[in-house]
Amino acid sequence: MKVSYLNWFSWMLLIVILAGCYEAPNPWIDVDDEGTFLVYRRQSKIGKETYKITTEGSSILVKSLQGENERGRITGVEAELHLDMDLIPQSYFSRRIANEDTTNIFKMEMNGDNVSIWEKHFDVVTSKKPSRFFPLHSNIPAAIEMMLYHYCFQQGGALTIPTLPRGEVSIVHKGKDVVQIEGRDVTLDRYVVEGINWGGRTIWLDADKNLVALVKANTQIREIIKEGYEEAMPVFIESHAKEQIEALKKYTEDLKGDQAKTIALIGGDIVTGLSDETLMDMVLIIKDGRIAEIGSRSSVDIPEDAQVVDVTGKTLMPGLWDMHAHSNQVQWAPAYLAGGITTIRDNGNEIEFATAFRDGIANDGLLGPDILLAGMTDGEGPRGNGVIRATNAKEALEVVELYHRHGYKQIKIYNSLTAEAVEVLSEEAHKRGMTVTGHIPAAIGNVIDAVHLGMDMFSHDRAIYSALFPEKTRAEVTRMLLDNPSADPDRIQKAIDFFLENDIVLDPTLNLMWIRAMTEGSLMESIEPYAGRVAYELWEGKRFRKGMKPEVAAKNVAKNKFGAEMVGKLFRAGVPIVAGSDNFAPVFGVYLEIEIYQKHGGLTPLQALQTATIIPARVMGMESETGSLEVGKQADIAILDKNPLDDISNVRTVSAVLANGNYYKSNPLWEAADFEPNKKVAL
Repeated sequence: MKVSYLNWFSWMLLIVILAGCYEAPNPWIDVDDEGTFLVYRRQSKIGKETYKITTEGSSILVKSLQGENERGRITGVEAELHLDMDLIPQSYFSRRIANEDTTNIFKMEMNGDNVSIWEKHFDVVTSKKPSRFFPLHSNIPAAIEMMLYHYCFQQGGALTIPTLPRGEVSIVHKGKDVVQIEGRDVTLDRYVVEGINWGGRTIWLDADKNLVALVKANTQIREIIKEGYEEAMPVFIESHAKEQIEALKKYTEDLKGDQAKTIALIGGDIVTGLSDETLMDMVLIIKDGRIAEIGSRSSVDIPEDAQVVDVTGKTLMPGLWDMHAHSNQVQWAPAYLAGGITTIRDNGNEIEFATAFRDGIANDGLLGPDILLAGMTDGEGPRGNGVIRATNAKEALEVVELYHRHGYKQIKIYNSLTAEAVEVLSEEAHKRGMTVTGHIPAAIGNVIDAVHLGMDMFSHDRAIYSALFPEKTRAEVTRMLLDNPSADPDRIQKAIDFFLENDIVLDPTLNLMWIRAMTEGSLMESIEPYAGRVAYELWEGKRFRKGMKPEVAAKNVAKNKFGAEMVGKLFRAGVPIVAGSDNFAPVFGVYLEIEIYQKHGGLTPLQALQTATIIPARVMGMESETGSLEVGKQADIAILDKNPLDDISNVRTVSAVLANGNYYKSNPLWEAADFEPNKKVAL
């Protein structure tokens, strides 16, 4: 049959029209899916999340239940999300199941053109429904997060989505990773997501955009991996560390700039950190990252090639230390520098990330404080912390070799180690020039026995109480001090003598105890005045604290004040006390710690300052390099608007910092770390 050109054209036009009218079937019709995500903390499995996704009429229902046993603390999160067939959220409810002092409750409901959000401790917030949005909180379960990604890609591949009650999520494709699963190659897409936790998390999606794995951090590193993909964890860990270093390179590019080899700080007052004297109207010359000269204006010649920084009216002091950090992501770098902290001791982290973070700063000139590493080590059992365990003498030797090979300065002892393991860890560490710090394991019981097994340093106030009452268990001591926060003079002197005779160093982390004693219903700002400046995604999980009943809080406050008084007595007797935050919040925890030492422990402002400067440098064997403002030392300098020797709280007025001679203004660093800038300082 002969077909005319006109007939052929008509048929083609009809086909095009019909094709245009055709719509692919909605993939969410009749969905009935379920699965499991495995939850890890520092690569140690602590729980799982089960989920179910079903279609119910014209809506999609996602249910999730997550349970964890995290160092003996059993908690969970249950969540329920309703979406329409276009994946537009209709309602959401999530709550943390825990009988502890931190509870996250989040609820979203639609009412016509309005959307309402409830958050624990906050009134309901109602606003007009945006054209695109997704409900979000930092404790979002993996199954709900997976639906967020499906929603993004269903919105035409939009990789920036507004979120409620605030902010937005951005998703950037970074590459593809090929992982081995049961002997076969599986290709996954790797993305970096910002806007959920503080900084970025790395996620992996399969070809259908289903979430396979994520690595995230705020104050601790977590890995969440879909069941069946566990063997690919090393790839996820390595790739996440690389993405974090890429983010640090971007911070460095944006904030460090070209640094002068010679810098002259002119007109400032100097607190060397070694005496109560303030040197007035001085000049400090920095060459190649070190302090080359300190003197009066009339006695110092300014080099012709120097970058001149006028610091008239400001006070220069040594850069601060945080001796109990857990810097689990690179956002800590600009935050620490912004607050004048130029050296940290990381007391427990993942080797892959921690060493990359440290080496990027030390070897590649990336922005950040100097990082010293203490290797987290624990024993067996569900209360164990992290993936590195020493359950016998052979494993203890292997652990020390591992950490020493990676350049760690210390071994950190944790709660589930046996006495045998602690003894071997300590002996082998000492042979390699390392020291031993950390907790008193439950199997050992008291600080005296822990010292006899070889430990050199201890974290938290419990070590002090153990030295006062070595015959009692930790629980017995706690109950006794809550009822009667005191000790007789003989016990106090014996504790002092014991610590001095054994050259023991203490980092009490009292700031954390102050926060934990917050009264139910009170604001965090009542304890830490800068709380509201913390990056929201980091702060969210901390601001929803349940707090304590007034009578319980009062007892804990009294106990904490006794602890501060003991810190003062120990310090004045010569026991080295070093300030550490232990993850309450970057920088502000250190400020609060040294304020407690001065206001409740009776230390002078200089003595309180020394717990975060020269004393940490001394106990870590770096006194000749840093810790005070002296010629020849690294140029680790905090520049303040007010003198901390007048009032220790003036440490909060940092307006600029030098780390290894690199000069930065503070507020751009704060803003880069998503903290509110310090509006009380003059630039």
